[in-house]
Amino acid sequence: MRDKRLLKYVLFIVLCVIWGSSFILMKRGLDAFTPAQVACIRMTVAFLCLFPFVIGHLRSIPRGKWKYIILVGILGNGIPALLFTTAETRVPSSIAGMLNSLTPLFTLIVGILFYHYKPGIYKTVGILLGLAGATMLVIHGSQDGYEGQGFYSLLIIAACISYAVDTYLLNFNLAQLKAVDVAGFALFPVGIAAGCWLFTTDFTWRLSNAPGAAKSLAAASILGAFGTALAQALFNKMLKISSPLFAASVTYCIPFVALLWGLVDHEKITAVHIAGFVIVLAGILLVNRKTA
Repeated sequence: MRDKRLLKYVLFIVLCVIWGSSFILMKRGLDAFTPAQVACIRMTVAFLCLFPFVIGHLRSIPRGKWKYIILVGILGNGIPALLFTTAETRVPSSIAGMLNSLTPLFTLIVGILFYHYKPGIYKTVGILLGLAGATMLVIHGSQDGYEGQGFYSLLIIAACISYAVDTYLLNFNLAQLKAVDVAGFALFPVGIAAGCWLFTTDFTWRLSNAPGAAKSLAAASILGAFGTALAQALFNKMLKISSPLFAASVTYCIPFVALLWGLVDHEKITAVHIAGFVIVLAGILLVNRKTA
């Protein structure tokens, strides 16, 4: 029991670092490629990384579980990858990381709506606080020199909702399967489709002609190998030894890592951004309060 608890927190920290660095990697990938291309590179590389580890386990997946695995691939990987890269064409990577912290709030909301979870007063107030903080981030960003950021910030919120649904699917429908198998097979349809579509675009032309294309490809590939393939397997493992809310709370620390990268990259971060993020964190703390 003690070893499992220690492993839970080790996985938590590792995921914070990996996913917190994902936003700056997306930004660097966008230097030479389109949002859809970066998302497809990410999914394709992630699929290729996990394929050798799971192909021999194909028969171990019960037939009735495939529909959930496909949904996990779409909701936990494909849709968020495209939404985040599209959003980061207008939203600074550090702000994207802050908005990503809404995932635990939407995890609770999904639990209330579809899994008969009954929140107490603290959790209800936490949801309202978190949404208020997110509103500050969205509204202030749209007035802070980033054209159209309000709409693009909503894409990140949509990705958070997608992650929330994915978390419950993993916990309630796929918990008995091996973490690496779920991660690998979930990427089968998404990764193959992404790889096929990628080469119907001007990807090869950009790779040969766009300035800094090699660095952008490296960033998107690292994002796929670590930010998706490795991180998804670790996240699935953490879900097996913790709860959906604890797993979703990895987003506590992700924004701090994203914020550090944003500062290194000279992004403009104001006091209102910080205030909105603090309010979001206060809401998440209330959501995760045990006495409610």
